[in-house]
Amino acid sequence: MAKLTKKQKLANAKIEPNKQYTLQEASKLVKEVNYAKFDASVDVAVRLGVDPRKANQMVRGIVTLPHGTGKDTKVLVLCTPDKAAEATAAGADFVGMDDMIEKIEKGWTDFDVVITMPSAMAKVGKLGRVLGPRGLMPNPKTGTVTMEVGKAVQEVKAGKIDFKVDKYGIVHSNIGKVSFEALKIEENVHEFLQTIQKLKPVAAKGTYVLSIYLSSTMSPGIQVDPKSMNL
Repeated sequence: MAKLTKKQKLANAKIEPNKQYTLQEASKLVKEVNYAKFDASVDVAVRLGVDPRKANQMVRGIVTLPHGTGKDTKVLVLCTPDKAAEATAAGADFVGMDDMIEKIEKGWTDFDVVITMPSAMAKVGKLGRVLGPRGLMPNPKTGTVTMEVGKAVQEVKAGKIDFKVDKYGIVHSNIGKVSFEALKIEENVHEFLQTIQKLKPVAAKGTYVLSIYLSSTMSPGIQVDPKSMNL
């Protein structure tokens, strides 16, 4: 195992082993234990009591964080020329169709979200092998396949994110930056967890939220007590 640096040791020392913090405490602590010299992202990892291999226990959804993620999300809109002006006016970073599809086929993926129209899905579907593994494939369930491309761009830019449980039963998401006030981190996490709670599958038995961890890009994980959230 690699040796811990002095900064890592100091960060670890501030977190009590096996202690479950309230969300309010964890939101303050995640700022204190961050030792990166840059404005690190704050992430949440929620382990759920579901079996994601079963279709009736899949947890997937969208949430608009009240304070956004603090990240400048690069949005690509694949649309017909009549929708291009609407997409550009809404703040899309890249707009096009065949030209953009050609670039993606050659390996270009310098964007965070892809929004397209239902009529374009036949063309966009061919990009599955490039976009699929990166989690970039547009999906009607997450609002990224729509005729209202302008509205979709604005929502993504305002802090709308989509998430889904992984094969281990964990939902990971970026929910802010360490430069955020602790209250903003707390409110973003709270909104995220409330959304996950509403998506509880009927088929999921026993405890639904097993554990919650808050961390920054360069910090140890801080365990949050689900009971403090009434989950």
